[in-house]
Amino acid sequence: MVHLFQPFIQRGVTLRNRLVISPMCQYSSENGFSTDWHLVHLGSRAVGGAGLVLLEAAAVTPAGRITPDDLGIWQDEHVAGLRRITDFIRTQGGASGIQLAHAGRKASHNSPWKGGKALSPAEGGWLPLGPSALAFSPEYPTPQALDKAGITQIVEDFRQGARRAMEAGFEVIELHAAHGYLLHEFMSPLSNERTDEYGGSFENRVRLLLEVVAATRAEMPADRPLWVRISATDWTEGGWTADDSVRLARLLQDAGVDLLDCSTAANVPKADIPVGPGYQVRFAEQVRRETGLATGAVGLITDAQQAEEIVASGKADVVLLGRESLRDAYFPLHAAHELGADVKWPEQYERAKPKL
Repeated sequence: MVHLFQPFIQRGVTLRNRLVISPMCQYSSENGFSTDWHLVHLGSRAVGGAGLVLLEAAAVTPAGRITPDDLGIWQDEHVAGLRRITDFIRTQGGASGIQLAHAGRKASHNSPWKGGKALSPAEGGWLPLGPSALAFSPEYPTPQALDKAGITQIVEDFRQGARRAMEAGFEVIELHAAHGYLLHEFMSPLSNERTDEYGGSFENRVRLLLEVVAATRAEMPADRPLWVRISATDWTEGGWTADDSVRLARLLQDAGVDLLDCSTAANVPKADIPVGPGYQVRFAEQVRRETGLATGAVGLITDAQQAEEIVASGKADVVLLGRESLRDAYFPLHAAHELGADVKWPEQYERAKPKL
């Protein structure tokens, strides 16, 4: 049995295999709208055999964008374009998901190929928001610390984003609580210096995420899975830790979260990270082993045997492909052949399917 190509069932959704396209920003939107680029980019990954195609971070409010070119889901008009994408993915036998996000203090920059620099209001930028008035680095603007009314609005923004995601036909929602963006900023003591009910203790620092989870879950039918991506460690002394992630996972389980997508880092500009093949897999394994919550592994997973071992050994339930899927949109089809799994190819491509 090839474990990587066994179906994965959560609630009322069945993924045809355990390979998931990781959310990756394309910086190719205008005023948050998806474009033909998104349809072709994401559609080709569905044609390529992925079990689930997760769309990039979609800002739940304009102020939650990383750049002016980010995908958005803050207005009802965004739904039609997203529906076009989910409809196509479904015709190819894949499932679709979307990552709901707020960039927090890392907002208001231009896109990487435009320099990746902070944008002033005069340049089309805006004032970033955060848990505290702490800049990510000297090159980043100091964010405005959210007051209680602002926090309440953030929760509502995520709720409305979830509603629109359901209208757009997504089977899965993932909340972005990783990589130094707003929800992660609240969770980590490195970026949260608040003294109210959203700061200080572990329980207070995870409060916003749990409120967003509750608001999101309330907008989702009972048969749709909810995932959360976290940075399982800040890789920095005094920051968020793997044990914190296990503790959080138990709370998320109780709150109706179905899978924890375990990435790491990016909440401070410099961290001592032992980067190497599969360097983040151990965090997915720890959460799964200690809590029983399903997990996703991501980070320098680049070949079929590596991905198969992760799932077969029980280190994670699914494998998320990032850069490798940019290099090879058909990685799942190629991996199936390498591992000896007979999977269905698109009818239009059957003539090219290699024999096992």
